[in-house]
Amino acid sequence: MVEISLRFLVFLGGIGIVVGTLISAIKTFVLPRSAPDLLTRIVFLAMRQLFSFRLRWARSYRAQDAIMAFFAPFSLLMLLPIWYTAILIGYMCLYWAIGTGVYKAFQISGSSLFTLGYAVVDDLPRTVLIFSESALGLLLVALLIAYLPTMYAAFSRREVAVTLMEVRAGQPPSPVEMLKRYHRNHGLRQLSEQWRMWETWFADIEESHTSLPALVFFRSPRPDHSWITAAGVVLDAASLTLAVVDIPADSQAALCIRAGYLALRRISDFFSVTYNPDPRPDDPISVTRAEFDAACDELVRSGVPLKADRELAWRTFNGWRVNYDTVLLALAGMTMAPEAPWSSDRAVNHRIPLRIR
Repeated sequence: MVEISLRFLVFLGGIGIVVGTLISAIKTFVLPRSAPDLLTRIVFLAMRQLFSFRLRWARSYRAQDAIMAFFAPFSLLMLLPIWYTAILIGYMCLYWAIGTGVYKAFQISGSSLFTLGYAVVDDLPRTVLIFSESALGLLLVALLIAYLPTMYAAFSRREVAVTLMEVRAGQPPSPVEMLKRYHRNHGLRQLSEQWRMWETWFADIEESHTSLPALVFFRSPRPDHSWITAAGVVLDAASLTLAVVDIPADSQAALCIRAGYLALRRISDFFSVTYNPDPRPDDPISVTRAEFDAACDELVRSGVPLKADRELAWRTFNGWRVNYDTVLLALAGMTMAPEAPWSSDRAVNHRIPLRIR
């Protein structure tokens, strides 16, 4: 009676392991929304610790970037053997629960999972389990194969805009440089088209970087490019435009800022970043008044028309920046972004742990 009860409990445990693994794969590869998965998060956490240990011997940022370029792809591919191992153990429990020895259960489970077919059985219960395990093994591989093109398509869309940022805002990208170049080459009124384009970009990364969160850690092809520093430059340039540049008010700039800070907040929510969802306009930000004044003085020297009331301009800029200041710095630190003014240059810690929500 005790043995029957034990086998029944092991059977339920095996089903739980298999179902839990399948749910983990669905959350990671299939579900089109932000759905944190404990197993996936643990794998990325463990891999981050290993890569952080390797970073101790990197003497320059370029060396660190070369190492961290492998972090997201390697962590993603590690999920498959982890899931396979979990299914192997889960089905071993099922085979043992219906009367198979431990070693024989290992043989049957491994043969079925990897579709080797050398372990033969001649009874209906184990045959059904073999078929289902083989189907799950093939399903996981198919999900990964289907997942990668989708992810790299989103990565490509993201990086086109990031690469263009160097043309518009210099290297490293700067919101002041972006406004100077537009004033010199295109005219500040042409910025409205840019705000519209980046509003769409922010909506795209909000969807892709929460449903495919590994994208957050996929680094740009060039070590001095980063999606998060590009986002910071656009948001700061739009904030400066609304606050201090003396041109007719453009509602598209405000829409771009709102799309941007909502996108960064949703991505930060996935990684349990703490921030104030309803900040006051006069709450402190990481950009100092001296830095703001220096930026304004540089714009004046370049001939950019500025509003006369510098105090009001500072309060307006502070009121916009406070909406994204915390999440911008947190994501810049978490992704080890290359240095850029007003974002990664003041990120508190480049090795923020990925906390499990």
